[in-house]
Amino acid sequence: MQLGAWLPLSFLQLLAKCWGICLYLLPTKVKAITKKNLISCFPTKSESDLEKLTRASLINTATTFLEMGKSWVPPMAESLKLVVDSEGEEQFLSAAKSSCGVILLAPHIGNWEIFGFHLCDELKSTWLYQPPKFELLDKLITNTRSRAGIEMTPTNRVGVSNILRALKRGEVVGILPDQIPPLEGGRFTPFFGEPALTMTLVSKLVQKTQAKVFCGFAKRLPNAKGYKVIVEEATNDIYSRDINKSLIALNQTIEKTILMSVEQYSWEYKRFRLRPDGSRFYD
Repeated sequence: MQLGAWLPLSFLQLLAKCWGICLYLLPTKVKAITKKNLISCFPTKSESDLEKLTRASLINTATTFLEMGKSWVPPMAESLKLVVDSEGEEQFLSAAKSSCGVILLAPHIGNWEIFGFHLCDELKSTWLYQPPKFELLDKLITNTRSRAGIEMTPTNRVGVSNILRALKRGEVVGILPDQIPPLEGGRFTPFFGEPALTMTLVSKLVQKTQAKVFCGFAKRLPNAKGYKVIVEEATNDIYSRDINKSLIALNQTIEKTILMSVEQYSWEYKRFRLRPDGSRFYD
């Protein structure tokens, strides 16, 4: 990771391309999961298009991993220089500087670390995260993210209480909305047409506060030119008092973001691992 922090972005992305092609050519598990997800979520695409998308997705998966050092190690000013363009930022900042509070959704697409660092720079923000099992890795994550002024809080009752209080203070709260929640914390809701256990937390936070909800990502630009941060307010129905309607809007918002750059989404994640009938989706 230290080495990756100082290598040129162009070289890292070249290495990632080689790695991603190897993942595609070999019978790897990550390829099987990626292809299974893409076939299920885009059933109308041709076999040729799905193969191209699988290959591109695996290259981006490798790129995301190799770029991690660029996000975590250098001085924050150096990491932020990688953002060369943005879209929708003014609307987000206007909401963030009001007293309503903002829920910022950061799906696993593009470089979500850079996305959060850029938008929350000079803003008071609290991000919910799943602490890893290894204590050293947990310290690395919290230390690297906190250097941007971001406060990390775990995905438990204490963490939920922390982000609720932050919203009531009118601050920004960051949530990765496409992770599988505990059964008691989610409902099965369509995601690209497939039933996916979807967190109810965002909808419940909206109902308890006056918070605005935004979603976006840091899009990886071609030829190692850096990133374009794209952010926009969530689909209006996310504010519905009907929890099911709000959850549908949540997934529609994530889908809209993913469709801006399908190949940069983390399709290797077992998003449909839990099924309503208890059946197996992945081999």
